[in-house]
Amino acid sequence: MKAFIDFVINRKDQIISLVIEHIQLTFIAVLLAIIIGVPLGIFITRKRSLAKPIIGFANLVQAVPSLALLGFLIPILGIGSKPAILMVLLYSLLPILKNTYAAISNLNKDTMEAARAMGMTKTEMLIKVELPLSLPLIMAGIRISAVTAVGLMTIAAFVGGGGLGYLVFSGVQTVNSNMILAGAIPACILALLIDFLIGKIEDVVTPEGIAVDNTVKNRKLTKRILAVTCGVLTLVILFNFSKTMFVNKDKIVVGSKNFNEQLILGNMVATLIEENTDIEVERKLNLGGSSIAFNALKAGGIDMYVEYTGTALVNILGKESTSDKEIAYNKVKEEFENNYGLTWLEPLGFNNTYTLAVKQETADKYNLNSFSDLAKVSSELRLGSTMEFLNREDGYLGLQKDYNMNFKDTKGIDGGLRYTSIQSNESDVIDAFSTDGLIEGFKLKVLEDDKHFFPPYDAVPVVREDTLEKYPELKPLINKLAGVLTEEKMRSLNYKVDEENMDPDAVAREFLKENNLI
Repeated sequence: MKAFIDFVINRKDQIISLVIEHIQLTFIAVLLAIIIGVPLGIFITRKRSLAKPIIGFANLVQAVPSLALLGFLIPILGIGSKPAILMVLLYSLLPILKNTYAAISNLNKDTMEAARAMGMTKTEMLIKVELPLSLPLIMAGIRISAVTAVGLMTIAAFVGGGGLGYLVFSGVQTVNSNMILAGAIPACILALLIDFLIGKIEDVVTPEGIAVDNTVKNRKLTKRILAVTCGVLTLVILFNFSKTMFVNKDKIVVGSKNFNEQLILGNMVATLIEENTDIEVERKLNLGGSSIAFNALKAGGIDMYVEYTGTALVNILGKESTSDKEIAYNKVKEEFENNYGLTWLEPLGFNNTYTLAVKQETADKYNLNSFSDLAKVSSELRLGSTMEFLNREDGYLGLQKDYNMNFKDTKGIDGGLRYTSIQSNESDVIDAFSTDGLIEGFKLKVLEDDKHFFPPYDAVPVVREDTLEKYPELKPLINKLAGVLTEEKMRSLNYKVDEENMDPDAVAREFLKENNLI
């Protein structure tokens, strides 16, 4: 408990910032869902023939996994808050839409006839009779949507949208339970607060004649407090959101993938630019895998990130693997420049190749030293690897062909959880990077790729050509990192984050200072 409290105190500014960001994103998504869902629900009570297809579409959207939905939205909207907000909006629509439709459709017919008999127009009936009587059920739908949206919005961090999910994802990557709790607990509290607040709003807007407790005291005071609270909250959130989303700032966006080495490298590049130029830098770190980072770079959602030659060659370009690092580098450099307008700068100096690792006791039991040794007994063992590795030609698919490696069972696991799974004996073998600090932390044995299956994975900054044209000083500046990082140095930096729980930004800044780069 003390460790968690210390963590929260040390990261309080970051946690507060992420909470505000999370509220902002959730508020916008739910507000838009209300603006769309309630009128649409009213509309289909008038056009009953459209009710089934519209509600059916909303149901269909709910059935699509959230990450898959984000995957569809990224090519259209890029990364950041926009796809996250739209994803949560789409998921929030169904309860609001269905409850609005059900509430108005099931109103007492005698009441509606009485309203008509009094000479009310359709608009007057809607405003004075239908909506007031339907409000309890409509508010219940909004309440469900809002509470669910808080949890869903944690996924925003997966595409660089920010929010409390950043701590959750980062904690999973580093196997840091304090970081996970620092993101999860505020999200839970926020969900409870939103549920309470909307409950109070529901009490206020529900007509006294149909309220559960029509003798509610201080209703006027509650109305005033809620009005002021909601008004101030709306203005603050919309102001902050307009600054972050709609204002076109003259800045550079640095991205990274979703594991610690990438967080360190992303912060290293960003800090190098900030400390040596007057250019404003925005960090979009901890994105998903290679595909998200690459597509974000192509679409202009980010201006640069650090990629690996082998990943680009085989996984992105779909080219044949090679063990020659110069051939790999020249090939990806040429293809990226000609086809995508992206420039590969100078390599940072280390090769972070894929590898396979096992516990020492497993290695002793099966006499494992190489991939060929592992292939002979793979049918008796379980592989726990990233989902990306399972589906890459320079991953498990290729190992099956080249080594005839077929495991008894395979599990797709998020990065940091691989080490948790092998430690808890839920997996026998994991994929790893040669520079992973957790290899040393968990005392794992790295097996030799004796057939040299994996291509070289030299880490190289990749930058949009139009960014370099706009800021020509960037190329010589970032190239100061060329050759500075060895595998040993990178492993040491990773260890500081993986095992010593240091902040990736602090580790990157410390390294730049030690090498007189800032």
